[in-house]
Amino acid sequence: MRNLIEPEVFRNKKIIITGGLGFIGSNLAHRLVSYGAKVLLVDSLIPEYGGNLFNIKGIEDDIDVNIADVRDVYSMQYLIQGKDFLFNLAGQTAHADSMEDPYTDLDINCRAQLSILETCRKCNPSIKIVFASTRQIYGVPDYLPVDERHLLHPTDVNGINKMAGEWYHILYNNVYGIRSCSLRLTNTYGPRMRVKDARQTFLGIWIKQIISGEEIKVFGDGKQLRDFNYVEDVIDALLISAINEKADGQVFNLGCSYPLNLKDLAELLIRLNKAGSYSIVPFPPERKQIDIGDYFADYRKINSILGWEPIIPLEEGIITSLEYYRKYRKHYWNE
Repeated sequence: MRNLIEPEVFRNKKIIITGGLGFIGSNLAHRLVSYGAKVLLVDSLIPEYGGNLFNIKGIEDDIDVNIADVRDVYSMQYLIQGKDFLFNLAGQTAHADSMEDPYTDLDINCRAQLSILETCRKCNPSIKIVFASTRQIYGVPDYLPVDERHLLHPTDVNGINKMAGEWYHILYNNVYGIRSCSLRLTNTYGPRMRVKDARQTFLGIWIKQIISGEEIKVFGDGKQLRDFNYVEDVIDALLISAINEKADGQVFNLGCSYPLNLKDLAELLIRLNKAGSYSIVPFPPERKQIDIGDYFADYRKINSILGWEPIIPLEEGIITSLEYYRKYRKHYWNE
């Protein structure tokens, strides 16, 4: 049973999705089109950031697409006008890249976010914004499961900048009345994610490797716990947060009830794929420095306030993902 969302709420609503040709943005667009919304996708299509035109296959005639960078103030001033909802999903997500090129990460995850909010304040103060944050801002957990009261002590530049981007949204909600909320996403997976490298999620590159007959490399001892959300569950959370005024000014964890360690996840992938292999290998030095160890979230806050909970079991989501990438691999291996 899906989370309770009334499709009629979004019918004919004007919606802008930044990062709209990426993984989560494109899945959100497919759902909103089915609800009768008027959707505009904004994406820079910078090769490293996951945008893929194939992600909108089947809805390309039902949406508008603007190839623009969220750092372009003048484009955003024009595009944001008249919109009812902004799903702010654009960002630099690669943790290792943020350590190698911290200024670009700062520009996209901080300055651009502040610019978007200023544009909304000046050009469309009635818009509702849902911001995609990350569990990475918690850093190495002090306790498990991690709730929203946990201290924020990120282990990398990306986490620091995403933390700032999130709090700009909450500040503009509290001070200027620009209705905003933030979802701290964990390991989101499913169709349309970037799988040709590990810039977006390690599970993506694992799926590519197992379909290609390559050995999965599990870093460390393989006992690190993680939680996972299928993308359609994340779309539910985004939509519920958009339409419920109780979300305004709030930050919410997403998560699941049954975390899994990486070794067991690799074995599950192999079993569901009916083929494959993995090996336990030492962390590369640059990744060991920013690894957070065990992590899984307490999502009771969003459940109690908005009624959201994850619906799709991990096995079901992985099977669907494997089927999708077997069918469309040519569009994701080297798009």
